[in-house]
Amino acid sequence: MRSLILSLLCTLVSMAVCHGQAAAPARIPAVFAAYATPLEEPWNMVIHQALQAAEKNGRITYAWQDKLSSAEALVLGIQSALARRPDIVVADGVEGVEGIKAIAAAHPGISFVVGTSAAPAPPNVSVFDSNLSEPAYLCGVVAGRLTKSNIVGVVAGRSDVQVHRAINAYMQGVRETNPVAKVKLTFIDSWYDPPRAKQAAIDQVAAGADIIWAEREGAIAGAREKGALAFGNLVDQSVEGPDTVLTGPVWSMAPLIDHVAKLSAAGMIRGESYHDFSSLARGGAVLAPWHGWNQKLPPDVLELVREKQNAIKTGVLVINPSAERPVGN
Repeated sequence: MRSLILSLLCTLVSMAVCHGQAAAPARIPAVFAAYATPLEEPWNMVIHQALQAAEKNGRITYAWQDKLSSAEALVLGIQSALARRPDIVVADGVEGVEGIKAIAAAHPGISFVVGTSAAPAPPNVSVFDSNLSEPAYLCGVVAGRLTKSNIVGVVAGRSDVQVHRAINAYMQGVRETNPVAKVKLTFIDSWYDPPRAKQAAIDQVAAGADIIWAEREGAIAGAREKGALAFGNLVDQSVEGPDTVLTGPVWSMAPLIDHVAKLSAAGMIRGESYHDFSSLARGGAVLAPWHGWNQKLPPDVLELVREKQNAIKTGVLVINPSAERPVGN
């Protein structure tokens, strides 16, 4: 009897211990984000909103700093934030990737997730970027079918591998559906200069373009002013011109932030490439909502977009554009 009682007591103690382990609160990673341009820039807002949502859901805690416009400022901003003991640093690495790697090498217990087209640097520097080639291609399909002047425009930021791929994919879509169409292309040589982007769009409309892909913020305003149609970029920009903006490539960081937060909560540090998260199949890239344009556009155009979108998601159609700097005509 005594041994039976002891056995039951041991079982109860074991169950209590296990229950206590199961009920223990999950570790919540602290995230710091360093943005090179103002937070209002759409590329930043995609990351910022994904991190805010993760914080609201209790997955992370979140702090940030923007306008770190030089490699030196970016490095200093990250170094200052290390006093808060972040578990994850998310950083714009276009300007300061080498400086970020140096900080990461000195702090192997922190996961660095860097926006760059460069390769990862194990053990603790992972990389990501906004490769919007797939939805950009779909927008090109729409532009090629809708243009009446057979001239469409692209107002882009700076020369960059992922920007090149997206523009080349857009041009591919245009030319597949309209082989005689011309594409006017302007790089404004800035990630965020709305007045310059607006003027570039106005100039393209003056040159005959009737649809503008506003790859940079500001170009929609120019298209709206001159009565052209437009595609937004990175975020749903319909609010900037409901009668102007058809749709646009939209980037989502939610799948990647979810992945990184899970790894960090489990105490896992990685040096991986996350470039493939920006795809239609993984939910890292989508077309913005039509906001009523699906009731105005020709049904055959919408059906073609749906067919191609499904083909991309299932792997039947692979969009793999060149990373070379595109050339308009």
